[in-house]
Amino acid sequence: MTKILSTRDGFGEGLVEAGLQNSEIVALSADVAESTRADGFKDKFPSRYFEVGVAEQNMVGMAVGLALSGKTAFAISYASFIPCRAYDQIRVSVAYNNANVKLVGSHAGLITGFDGASHQTLEDIAMMRALPNMTVVVPADATEAKQATLALSKHKGPAYLRLGRADAPKIDDNDSPFVIGKAKILRQGINATIVACGIMVNEALEAADELAEQSISAAVINCHTIKPLDSDTILRCVSKTKVVVTAEEAQISGGLGEAVASLVAENNPKPLKRIGVNNCFGQSGQPQELLEHYGLTRQHIVGMVVEMLKRC
Repeated sequence: MTKILSTRDGFGEGLVEAGLQNSEIVALSADVAESTRADGFKDKFPSRYFEVGVAEQNMVGMAVGLALSGKTAFAISYASFIPCRAYDQIRVSVAYNNANVKLVGSHAGLITGFDGASHQTLEDIAMMRALPNMTVVVPADATEAKQATLALSKHKGPAYLRLGRADAPKIDDNDSPFVIGKAKILRQGINATIVACGIMVNEALEAADELAEQSISAAVINCHTIKPLDSDTILRCVSKTKVVVTAEEAQISGGLGEAVASLVAENNPKPLKRIGVNNCFGQSGQPQELLEHYGLTRQHIVGMVVEMLKRC
């Protein structure tokens, strides 16, 4: 039986493998190496690992200096600190300079659980998506997180990798290759298109299975790259279906849903609804309890698709 891992676990494996492939890769951590799984890189490459302590803003500046010196720098912390606490440094030093820095925000979203609202970062996708030159990646499971880490290690320019703390079910996509900016169609459909990222991809797949039992055919897109958005793949699916639903474990303002809504509205208007956290903070609780409380489950996706199709 395959062990279920978190996306932070996949990142840790990918970072070590990337370090073996490229001696110019360095990693910086803000006193959270073990919990972000950067400790594997630390143990394997001690001379290429920099522990900066609880100083996230300084860490970003150091990462930029290393990047401008020819290194590929991974700056790693919790999403509540990267990007939130260091946004000024990210904007001015990383994005403006188009520096080759990979910002890794672990423990993002509601599934941080009992850490509560202060650490349940829900705004990070919107924050990073707004920055020029920034690539934004939200993997769905540990395998994809590892693939994304390896892909980003070869990518030139700023990037943000969003990771979760809780275990994420393995997504069955036949181990298709990970390409930055290229979404994956996991299900074909003729009635509805569901576009999801992160842990909501599994919920979308389960929703599609449940909808099939009601004779509703739903396409499911794993949109692991929020920016640049894979417009061609999304519009191709949308053109074949009647309604669109987006799903993300983040604020719906400025996130995946807003990106897809703008794309659809400008190119092929269809009824569209966004599932996400709606203009509020999180709270302490078990991950599944929080997803249910905030309406981020397959049942909510199913209900929304059914309701929209009734209106068509």
